[in-house]
Order: sequence, then C-alpha cells, then structure tokens
Amino acid sequence: MIRKAEKEDVPVILGFIEKLAEYERLSHEVVATVADLERYLFGDEKVAEVMIGYEGELPVGFALFFHNFSTFLGKPGIYLEDLFVLETHRGKGYGTKLLAALAALALERNCGRLEWAVLDWNEPSIDLYKSLGARLMNEWIVNRLSGESLVKLAGKF
Repeated sequence: MIRKAEKEDVPVILGFIEKLAEYERLSHEVVATVADLERYLFGDEKVAEVMIGYEGELPVGFALFFHNFSTFLGKPGIYLEDLFVLETHRGKGYGTKLLAALAALALERNCGRLEWAVLDWNEPSIDLYKSLGARLMNEWIVNRLSGESLVKLAGKF
C-alpha cells in the first residue's frame, strides 16, 4: 500500500532520510530534524510532500517530492527529491509502486512531467528507471549553492 504521509509519520520519514544518506555515503550531511520536517512538510510553510510505501503495517519506503514548473511546457511538474526502499524490501516492486503513485498524482494535478536525479554509480536504480521508460538527461549538469557560497552570492543582491 502507498499512502500520503501525515504529521505523525515524521519520525519514520527522518529514519528513511538517515538510511538513504547512509546508502548514498552522505550521512555526514544530514542535519534535518523532526522539527524541520514538521515545519516544511506539514506546517504553514509546507513546501514538500511525502508518500510512504507499506508492507502490511511496516513502512518500507518513501518518496519525498515537490512541485516545480516547466517554462517550456507552461505547466507544473513534480520533482522527486528522494526515493528510498529498505534494503530488505528491494526487488519487491515498492520503488516502482512509489514512482507509479507519483506519476498518477502528476496526471491528477495536470503536471507535464515527473523528474528526479540519480547518482551515477547507482546502477540498480538507473536500470529500474530505464525499464520504466525514464530518459537519462546526461546533457544536463546539476548545480548547487549552499553554505558560505549561498551567503556570498546573496550578498551581491
């Protein structure tokens, strides 16, 4: 079963984020807290949403996403920030089910596309995405400003 997360799910969501960071070898970058997630997923400043996949009563995976906008299509899109399935439950279709739920939501919300990034070494995920018809956007390079670089650029305003 896939369902939209509720505020009570925040500790579970944070647990998935921590496990995802461990899988991606980025645990040292996780500073998110329960309070942060409550504020930005369920509070007045809501900017993202989460779907949780279950096997019976056990949460086994999650997808965290938000809306973006395509100027070329003139429509909103859904950007999948994170998708994670517990290692013990991979290969059972939960990743596909989470992506399918987001695809259905994108159509329901009249979005023009569903997008996400994947680490170049994550071959199992890349293979899954290709099998679902996803097109790798190799010609695009992701850019990021954070920390001191973000502050420095903002200071030029």
